[in-house]
Amino acid sequence: MSATSSTFEKTPDDSSKLKTFLSILRKFVGVADIASVRFSLPAHLLEPTPNLEYWNYLDRPEAFASIGQSDDPLGRMLEVLRFWFTKDLKYIKGKPCKPYNSTLGEFFRCTWDVQSTLPEVSPASTSSILDATPSSKESDGKPVKVCYLTEQTSHHPPVSAFYIDCPVRGVTARGFDQISAKFTGTSIRVTPGQHNLGIFINLQSRNNEEYQLTHPAAHLGGLLRGALAVTVSDTCYITCAHTRIKVILQYLEEGWIGRAQNRVEGVIFRYDPDSDTITRIKDVPHGDILAKISGSWHGQLFYTLNGSNEASLLIDIAPLFPVTKTLPPDEEQLSNESRKFWSAVTEAILDKKYNQATKLKQDIEERQRQRAAERQKMNDTWQPRFFTGAVTPLGKPELTDEGMRVLEGLHNHDYKLKEGETKGA
Repeated sequence: MSATSSTFEKTPDDSSKLKTFLSILRKFVGVADIASVRFSLPAHLLEPTPNLEYWNYLDRPEAFASIGQSDDPLGRMLEVLRFWFTKDLKYIKGKPCKPYNSTLGEFFRCTWDVQSTLPEVSPASTSSILDATPSSKESDGKPVKVCYLTEQTSHHPPVSAFYIDCPVRGVTARGFDQISAKFTGTSIRVTPGQHNLGIFINLQSRNNEEYQLTHPAAHLGGLLRGALAVTVSDTCYITCAHTRIKVILQYLEEGWIGRAQNRVEGVIFRYDPDSDTITRIKDVPHGDILAKISGSWHGQLFYTLNGSNEASLLIDIAPLFPVTKTLPPDEEQLSNESRKFWSAVTEAILDKKYNQATKLKQDIEERQRQRAAERQKMNDTWQPRFFTGAVTPLGKPELTDEGMRVLEGLHNHDYKLKEGETKGA
């Protein structure tokens, strides 16, 4: 659906954009995974945001940088949970959007300078975690830096690898982002793809404790009434084999009547990593329970220690908003770096030149198809630049030497990179 003319293009409102989007989606009723189809949308239906920039879990980087402070294993799990509930504020505080589809070899890098980190969790105390005074900076007076690198490592299926590094605190995270989506007729059900096994957090200062955080299924609804909203009614898990502690989180389905409460309940308990069969809260033996989680993932989350009736505040989402990221200067970004790669399309959308934006977007997509055909003709297998493989069986991507240098450069404000043979356009 094009705009009215080349000289003046009417700005579509959210309602009309959703109606057009819905008419396109109806063609995919019954398709097992519309995310793998990678259908092209006209530019006026897109938000001027690259997919790799949009998909990150650091809306509140201080929550990530604060993981691992507690000397108590339960406290560290609560710090992981605190990060978990802050990682997707973009869906709570803003409207869901459809960013640009990533192209093979496209990458994105950025940093956050955390001015204040959250205090360590002391579960032996029933006082609120947030009652304590946050530590403002490291002992040398510098802010805590969190670095992020992600690269599109596969096009069919669409998969991106990511790595998060907070070297001062010795906290890292990695994983593959891949979704599977199915249109039900009234909403889109989004689930992790086969290569998306969750977020893997490593605490170097705690004997390399590793936490695996799996993603729940979500629904993107509101298509019919013209107001997009994300709802979750599924179970997800957080496990740490080293401490033998597991979390089951149950996002509760909303009722037909009344205002959405976005409720979640959970249980933290001791488990045996070698014979882990418990998937439901009700099946957890009472004697293994360490604490329970309750609240709203749009508001306040609480934990209650086993044997206590007093709930303590874990985190209050209400006053929190996504934090601005810092990118390399424009002149030091490569041609396949997300912001620069899509800059012409973004500029056209912001100028409301939707015909031009659609044409530029189609040109990019056609170049990608041509390059894929050339590789197939030459029997050439494409390799990522910053990660060692497109996917891994364990869902944990490994950095190449250059990938490690990129993260080190981000930490030291050294952004220089050479144009590589894997550039996307």
